Amino acid sequence: MVNAHPTAVISKRASLGTDVTVGPFCVIEDGAVIGNRCNLASRAVIKTDTFLGDDNEIGEGAVLGGRPQHLRATGPVGQLRIGSRNIIRENVTIHRGLSPDLATTVGNENLIMVNSHVAHDCQLGDNVIMANNVMLAGHVHVDSRAYLSGAVGIHQFCRVGRLAMVGGQAHITQDVPPFVTVDGRSSLIVGLNFIGLRRSGLTSDDIQQLKEAYRVIYRSGFTWVETLAALQATFSSGPATEFHGFLASTRRGVIQERRIPRRATVTLPPPVQLDESGKREDAPRVYRAG
Repeated sequence: MVNAHPTAVISKRASLGTDVTVGPFCVIEDGAVIGNRCNLASRAVIKTDTFLGDDNEIGEGAVLGGRPQHLRATGPVGQLRIGSRNIIRENVTIHRGLSPDLATTVGNENLIMVNSHVAHDCQLGDNVIMANNVMLAGHVHVDSRAYLSGAVGIHQFCRVGRLAMVGGQAHITQDVPPFVTVDGRSSLIVGLNFIGLRRSGLTSDDIQQLKEAYRVIYRSGFTWVETLAALQATFSSGPATEFHGFLASTRRGVIQERRIPRRATVTLPPPVQLDESGKREDAPRVYRAG
């Protein structure tokens, strides 16, 4: 059974599962597929070749499956495939793949907040959180349990690794390795994402291993080839093994660590020495005539 508001426009060539709720002024186009128990708030638009799994919450004004914003998107384009139990809030836009054989994909249990944009051919894992106004350009990959703070912008073809945390308003132009934190002001890495690591259930031994791998990558002074070799030789099991695979497959390079400049030192003058009369011994003597 579908609970649809009378003002909703639902194509007869769309497929809707059971217990779907469609709010006022929604539009569901030809070829859209919506799974069981999905809830579409008012003015949500589900475009052609968009596939939703079960139990998704779609906010007011969201547009899912729009054509790619690309000069090549003049003919047939690809699909948008969204998993289950996602929360997609107001005015979110997610576009289909650029070519008919490609798809933008969103996994399960993600939270995509107000006004965020996911461009063509992006790939989102599971349990990703995107805060308000996040912008993903085309072909961006965001791995599971990554956290993107408000107004983050990510350049096309960049990747964000698992359990990484990107601070607000960061400009990401290279890959973000897994498990790290990116400072929003500098857009550079400032260490591991310790809060996210603990919340994910990693043990103290796992986190200690990640600390050691982090030092190999950012503190050892190795060349790129030496870094990859050291990671592969040192970490054969545990979460740190993910670093080698991620770094070895980068196409845009990885973000560097923010280095705090050494503190400036100020040479203080020697203590003031006073003579028996209480005057500074180094004070100029004044001679008076007469």
